[in-house]
Amino acid sequence: MPSNATLAAEIAATAARLIVEEGMEYGPAKRKAAKLLSKRGLGSIDLPGNEAIEDEVRAYLDIFCADTQPTELAALRRVALRWMERLAEFQPHLAGAVWRGTATRLNDVWINLFCDDPKSAEILLIGRRVDYDVGSVNGFRGDPVDVLTLADRDADLGGPVLIHLVVYDRDDLRGALKPDAQGRTERGPTEAVRALLEGGR
Repeated sequence: MPSNATLAAEIAATAARLIVEEGMEYGPAKRKAAKLLSKRGLGSIDLPGNEAIEDEVRAYLDIFCADTQPTELAALRRVALRWMERLAEFQPHLAGAVWRGTATRLNDVWINLFCDDPKSAEILLIGRRVDYDVGSVNGFRGDPVDVLTLADRDADLGGPVLIHLVVYDRDDLRGALKPDAQGRTERGPTEAVRALLEGGR
């Protein structure tokens, strides 16, 4: 029977394919990959960390999507920057695959907002007649926070792009900027996104 390390690597590779080809988020992709492998009778399987998944995603993109992914990523970052500039008063920070550089046209844009009043972002959208839906995700501390989801269109991507605005308290910003175990930032401010676009990275 394969070792736990071998199984974790296989889950990571399978999850990476699901993330790139189907636009899945990391958590659901890992669980689906584990479920697919469990059908082969491999017993208990430990899920790999997100760092291992991201490494596999980057490898998959380099092999199969090198001709298209950089252009799609740049288009998504332009959409993100446009909304970050519109929401500047809430100290927006881009997160997720669009920030980390692994996004394709199938990915959504995730922007964290830091507000004195959690309803102020909604008030701004209403004032500008922007249609949105309200949901929730687990925040930095594991507690639920509001997510405002809206759609924008981008000519370069040829269709709508979903944008998720995750609403945090302004006091949460300091903790949000801590790097991960490999020293990489989980999110970046408007000027950093602009610099990525200007630098062509």
